[in-house]
Amino acid sequence: MKTNSFILFITFCFGLNLSAQKTIPTADTLKIYGEVKNPTVLSLTQLDTFPKTAIKDQIIYNHNGEVKDTLTGLIGVPLKTIMASIEFIYDKPRELNEFYFVMIATDGYKVVFSWNEIYNSELGNNFFIITEMEGKPLKDISQRILFISTADFKPGRRYIKGLEKIEVRRVG
Repeated sequence: MKTNSFILFITFCFGLNLSAQKTIPTADTLKIYGEVKNPTVLSLTQLDTFPKTAIKDQIIYNHNGEVKDTLTGLIGVPLKTIMASIEFIYDKPRELNEFYFVMIATDGYKVVFSWNEIYNSELGNNFFIITEMEGKPLKDISQRILFISTADFKPGRRYIKGLEKIEVRRVG
């Protein structure tokens, strides 16, 4: 009897763990808006036209350093390439220090980057929108649109699934 109760308990707990997993809706466009002169909406087809970069396999660690996923067969577009045509609203170049970017996923998950983090450090060269994963094109990736920072020690916090918006904001 104790064995059956234990098995039921384990099954119940395992079932709860599975039900806690949430499906993140995919995104079919990437909207860039806010403190910009030219708000832009990019379709999957448009994202696929940018020059691409092969990205080494990425192990996704969570904040505790536990392995959560391994991403293979990655090809992506550098974020700076996508943002190259975006014009920010400012009067003096030093005002760019006031800008930050809120990356927003379809489920409301948000990650924030400063202008200097993207444009004034080596780190900014390691931010990518994934256009191919495991041989699948962007339109067939179940977690699209994906964003990853390949230089993070624990990239799980800034690995964004279902990225649909980049809102450009200013401090103050």
